[in-house]
Amino acid sequence: MNGADTAWIMVATALVLFMTLPGLALFYGGLVRARNVLSVFMHCISIACLMSVLWLAFGYSIAFGGGESAYWGGLDRMFLNGVDADTLSGTLPEVAFFAFQMTFAVITPALIVGAYVERIGFSFVMLFSGLWMLLCYAPVANWIWGGGWLAEMGTLDFAGGIVVHETAGIAALVIAAVLGPRANKATPPHNPGYVMLGASMLWVGWFGFNGGSQLAADGGAAMAITVTHISAATASLTWAFYERIKHGKASMVGLVTGTIAGLASITPASGFVGPVEALVIGGVAGVLCQEACGVVKNMLKIDDTLDVFAVHGIGGIFGTIMLAVLGYASWMAQGVALIAVGVFTLVVTLLLVYVCKAIVPMRVTADAETEGLDFVAHGERAYDIRS
Repeated sequence: MNGADTAWIMVATALVLFMTLPGLALFYGGLVRARNVLSVFMHCISIACLMSVLWLAFGYSIAFGGGESAYWGGLDRMFLNGVDADTLSGTLPEVAFFAFQMTFAVITPALIVGAYVERIGFSFVMLFSGLWMLLCYAPVANWIWGGGWLAEMGTLDFAGGIVVHETAGIAALVIAAVLGPRANKATPPHNPGYVMLGASMLWVGWFGFNGGSQLAADGGAAMAITVTHISAATASLTWAFYERIKHGKASMVGLVTGTIAGLASITPASGFVGPVEALVIGGVAGVLCQEACGVVKNMLKIDDTLDVFAVHGIGGIFGTIMLAVLGYASWMAQGVALIAVGVFTLVVTLLLVYVCKAIVPMRVTADAETEGLDFVAHGERAYDIRS
């Protein structure tokens, strides 16, 4: 065991959890109507709790178990069977590696929340999220990070461009398409201040997300943190500049959405590229992901409420392709991984949506949507009902 590596991964674990709680909750919560902010908070924290338990029970074993299959890890590590404080994974206690990866299993289904806020049933969210993490996220994690078939092919995904962002983005698009649009799509964000605070927390937490994926306290982790920051900063500026060109004004909500686009785009490449390459990735991401928002809403006519696919899905896919463009990975390995994971996620998500719909209601009633989910679903209100 290496004490420095272990200490860094423990810190990185806290940083990645901080991304969901409270970072993502505030970022998403600020973007919705005031009468739905608590429901967004509830989705994020409830998903965090459920994914943690399911990761312990089955998810970790499916993703990182000792099975001989190239497609799943087996069930030998259920409930951390055979793992104690002295068991090692590389230079780390395996329980530290387990906890770090658990925070990824938490944030991935939580990212999908942004696609369906303001109109979805809470029971559906919990049932779908749990099944999706086990049957979609965990197998894909095994294929790439657990030594599975895509890893054997040479696919590179340092911190989750495919495993996290592509899977969450495609799942978000599928759910939004099946669910249908909100009754009122014209309502502006109720609290842009929350959005900025949440995005800032995500930015800081992303240092653990990408830097921690080095699984060591070394120069590679330091470089991953540096390029993460450069990409985020550049994408923020290009998003704001492009928004100014198109609409005459650069908004704060737009700028920090650019931040997230830059972070998602650098994620798969953060362990391989240098600062200048990060500058390029972030610069393109700020424009590319902004254009993707319009394509989803105006051309595909899908109400992906908070642009999960356009920002996370497109960003993760773009960063993954850039590894081939820059010569760090083969086009074949990256292309096969993107297509295979994309199709797998599409099929599994669609099947789970219809299975879960058959068990619990997916969409709330029109009256519930009008009144707001804070009170209807949870019996609470954060703001005056007139907001």
